[in-house]
Amino acid sequence: MSIKSVLGSAAALIAVSDARAAGTELESIEYVNICDVYGSGYFYIPGTETCLRIGGYVRSQIGLGDVGSYDGARTFDARTGKDQGTWWNSTRLAFKTWTGQGTELGILKTYTETRLNFGTRNGLQSPQNYAFNSDIALTFAWIQLGGLRLGKDWSAFDSFIGYAGNVLNDKIAPYGDFDTNVIQYYFDADNGFSAVVSLEEGSGVVGTIDSYVPHFVGGARYTQGWGAIASVVAYDTNYDSVAGKIRIDVIVADQLSLFGMIGYGSNGKLNDDSANVVDANGRGFYRQWGGNWALWAGGTYLFDKKTSVNLRFSGDQFKNYGVAANVVYTLVPGFTATAEIDYDHYGNFGVGMVDPSNVNWTKADKKDSVGGVLSFQRSF
Repeated sequence: MSIKSVLGSAAALIAVSDARAAGTELESIEYVNICDVYGSGYFYIPGTETCLRIGGYVRSQIGLGDVGSYDGARTFDARTGKDQGTWWNSTRLAFKTWTGQGTELGILKTYTETRLNFGTRNGLQSPQNYAFNSDIALTFAWIQLGGLRLGKDWSAFDSFIGYAGNVLNDKIAPYGDFDTNVIQYYFDADNGFSAVVSLEEGSGVVGTIDSYVPHFVGGARYTQGWGAIASVVAYDTNYDSVAGKIRIDVIVADQLSLFGMIGYGSNGKLNDDSANVVDANGRGFYRQWGGNWALWAGGTYLFDKKTSVNLRFSGDQFKNYGVAANVVYTLVPGFTATAEIDYDHYGNFGVGMVDPSNVNWTKADKKDSVGGVLSFQRSF
């Protein structure tokens, strides 16, 4: 033992002796305990039986072109006033929390996700591509006890059956709206069969319920080693409109997985403007695609543990077609780079019925567009 070690130990003993002699009690140290019941990253909140996990991601994206949600950024030259194209750029911070606690009525869980965004986009009143802070968005905030879930979630019409591929721009031929308050019940038979019943408020001008009757969503799924088959149906109470989707996922090999999904929605009373209120896109909250039917198909191929390729095709009755393809590369664990290119063909965007004789139906010029994005995301 060195002289420094001896002197250090002696000094520590003297300090403890002085504290006790002065009648001062040393504060006990309460260490954080790991909780692995609900997965990695959880720890016990000191003094409770509640397990907490904190996470999120930081994302930076830059892109150009004119495809769906990547609509080409336009601006005026600061010196000449000439209208010209430019890049768009966005940065997002997403903060997430998870909690879990065992109770006599089942597992009590919560999940929250809050998103903050800064970036450029064309404004509604001006073509200038200004950069600014967007509003804080509460994406998720729900409580679940056993199979009962309450709070802010994405509609079960989308989340239960699955999203349209592992691509960034998956809204070419949209497959449903998202934000809503919910009262849901999930059932899992532990043999591959699961189901959901969801009462939903919707959101937006034409999506939020306008009476005491909520929107209704029901779904069922069967999952096995080969993949899964699922279906979901939704009733839009605002417009007496019904929409449904059927999806199949197939695991072809360890490196390759494929999916296909079809959707069909009735028109209901989407053209009813007796109250001078017309759905701007003629599709309500659930049937967001053009016309009665739509389809989506694609897959993922894993080259290795770091690299994957994703491809997605979509189309609907109004002849709106799109193709999205990307390469995702993990630079280091938790940090990924995605390079994506997208193509779409705008056919007929209509309001209400497909029949062109309907006065509420409009026909847009056909347009072929290409765009792309480069995205970097650090997840934690």
